Amino acid sequence: MPGFEIFGDEERKQVGDVLDTGVLFRYGFDQARKGHWKARTFEAELSERIGAKYCHLCSSGTAALSIALASCGVGAGDEVIVPPFTFIATIEAVLTAGAVPVFSEIDETLCLDPEAIEKVITPRTKAVLPVHMCGAMARIDEIKDFCDKKGLILIEDACQAIGATLNGKALGTFGQMGCFSFDPVKTITCGEGGAVITDDKELYTAADNFADHGHDHTGNDRGLEGHPVLGTNFRISELNAAVGLAQLRKLDFMLEKQRANKKVLKDALSHPDLKSTKIAFRKIPDEKGDSATFLSFLMPDESRARKVAADLGKAGVDSCFYWYDNNWHYVRNWDHLKKLKSSAMLPVKLLDYCPDYGKVKLPQSDGIMGRTISTLIKLSWSEEELTQRIEKMIDVIKKIG
Repeated sequence: MPGFEIFGDEERKQVGDVLDTGVLFRYGFDQARKGHWKARTFEAELSERIGAKYCHLCSSGTAALSIALASCGVGAGDEVIVPPFTFIATIEAVLTAGAVPVFSEIDETLCLDPEAIEKVITPRTKAVLPVHMCGAMARIDEIKDFCDKKGLILIEDACQAIGATLNGKALGTFGQMGCFSFDPVKTITCGEGGAVITDDKELYTAADNFADHGHDHTGNDRGLEGHPVLGTNFRISELNAAVGLAQLRKLDFMLEKQRANKKVLKDALSHPDLKSTKIAFRKIPDEKGDSATFLSFLMPDESRARKVAADLGKAGVDSCFYWYDNNWHYVRNWDHLKKLKSSAMLPVKLLDYCPDYGKVKLPQSDGIMGRTISTLIKLSWSEEELTQRIEKMIDVIKKIG
């Protein structure tokens, strides 16, 4: 991770196909495009790879979330249960749908704790939106069972977990809809891109319409297409789809490489010499299904985690993240969310429904995130680079004790 580490002739060929036709738009121009349909081909291959009946490619992971919420009928005043550890886009998508994000605790999977969700259920709860963070899964089977029992919509944010599975079933396929991101730093990158998947034809049709100004995509004349719904523009271009198509065809190699590199690193940090440090690893419900984009480990307390994170940076160990202080991924640092009612460009009525996010208390999540450090797993590491990284990390962690 990320896919840009292995750009090559495959991506150049796919982009060249598009440029040769001059057709960068994903719809129409049938004769001019000379049989090249990059977005359509990407959708078909991703559906097959993931094991979903339908896929719609769009402009970003954020767009995918917005499309899924709209397609599932989540809107004005509905409450959507979300985790506090996620990229802010998850929260933005809920708010721009006119719905209210309701935060629930995470557990040591670093994802929503299924046992905590019921505590935040209200009569206005419409959906649960778990996020499969850092490449591995939530306890999504338990969350699905809970949603089924309560009659709640389940939408999966699998934007960081392409290719990951739980007991052989792809993440993103447990709920009514699943969402993926192909932004510049994801395992598969289009530069900008995303996708929604579903097994429900009606939801797929709604997504396909909504993402293109309500067009129903029937017939061969775009000007004569029907408009069964109001929509917006979340289209992906053929150029972005072309890059993503080449990347998708490398996914199995990427997963194999990430898993191999992560195993070497995790085995090294599991060495008996580090036993006294009481280092623990993120809980992963299905190790075999982990896409292995990150190795996340927990120190015994916040002070030691802060010290390790700082010293890893000083030692030149790049791409290590102390999420507790991260401005993009953890709720405690989202000052713009805490100021929502005074600064957000959102409908006033929606703001009346929203709580004061500055007063949200999540002690279980704070306790976990305060101790957690994640290191990115790169595709491009040489054996020597990986060995040097391990040596530096072990040295830093041992010194903290």
